[in-house]
Amino acid sequence: MKILIVEDEPKAIEYLKAGLTEQGWTVDIAPDGQEGAFMVREFTYDVIVLDVMLPKIDGFELLRMIRSRSQTPVIMLTARDHVNDRVRGLREGADDYLTKPFSFIELVERLIALTRRCRVQESTLVQVGDLSVDLIGRRASRGSVRLDLTAKEFQLLSLLARRKGEILSKTVIAEMVWDMNFDSNTNVIEAVIKRLRNKLDGSSDAKLLHTVRGMGYVLEERDDRANT
Repeated sequence: MKILIVEDEPKAIEYLKAGLTEQGWTVDIAPDGQEGAFMVREFTYDVIVLDVMLPKIDGFELLRMIRSRSQTPVIMLTARDHVNDRVRGLREGADDYLTKPFSFIELVERLIALTRRCRVQESTLVQVGDLSVDLIGRRASRGSVRLDLTAKEFQLLSLLARRKGEILSKTVIAEMVWDMNFDSNTNVIEAVIKRLRNKLDGSSDAKLLHTVRGMGYVLEERDDRANT
């Protein structure tokens, strides 16, 4: 899942980005409200973490702008502990509120709860042939065998599973799974694809992860069971 963090404190940015990346999230950072507004206009996110005290455009103003465009879940972070600020944030359209300092584990659980709530009409279990991908539980299995995947491998598999049957280019994969400025000409994507394919398809005759030369990759069940 993809998250935007709008925060101006360098230490908080470093802490949140490192922790959430380890949890398997794709993380974008905006260091001020103006940059946050640009990111919200240009990209789509599963959830937004928004600080109240921001340079250029404060968190409340940015929240109003977000709500004028979408219902993307927003959790607000602030050093303030006044009830009026929390109430104002919720009235302006925030879905949740955490006061600094906060527990990282609590933040992660709240983020998961928000995205789960937002996806009530979207299946959280994707099936491709005998492959099952649990998007919320972050588990995948092929038949009765649980797949032992790294965070990046699961991110890649979940992206391919949600868009099963659709050919995804390296550029799209780089933006959705890695940082948006990731150089898609490197061999990192190919390396992760290779590892994922070995774990997913192994020696099975029914291959699910296919390479479409010159175009990208696709996850689908094929009748001819050709290994591409």
